[in-house]
Amino acid sequence: MKDCTDRLVRDGWVAVLYSPGYGAGWSTWQPDPDVRISMLFDPQIADLVQRSPDWQAKVEAMARIKYPDAYLGGLQHLKVKWLRQGTQFYIDERDGSESIVINGEQEWITA
Repeated sequence: MKDCTDRLVRDGWVAVLYSPGYGAGWSTWQPDPDVRISMLFDPQIADLVQRSPDWQAKVEAMARIKYPDAYLGGLQHLKVKWLRQGTQFYIDERDGSESIVINGEQEWITA
C-alpha cells in the first residue's frame, strides 16, 4: 500500500473523514487499501463536508466519479475530525460505526 495521498491541512491540522453512524463505514468498507486511504483523507470531500450546507449530494456525485467501485453506504453520516499532523491513529469499525482511535489515548490491559 502506498501513501502519497493528498490531505486537507490547515494550520498543522489534517482533516480525517469517518462515518460514526451505524450501518456502513466510509473508508473501512473498501477492499482496496489505496482507496481506503484516499477516501480517509480526500481533501475535496473533506472541504465539502466542512463548508457546504448541501454537502451530501455533492459528495456523492464527486465520490462516484473519484471512486467508481467504492461502496458509499457510510456517506450519510460522514464527519471530519481534525488531527494534528503526524498523529498516529486507526479507524475502528463496529457494525458500520467508525471511530478514530489515537495512539497513546487508549488504555492497554495486560493478562
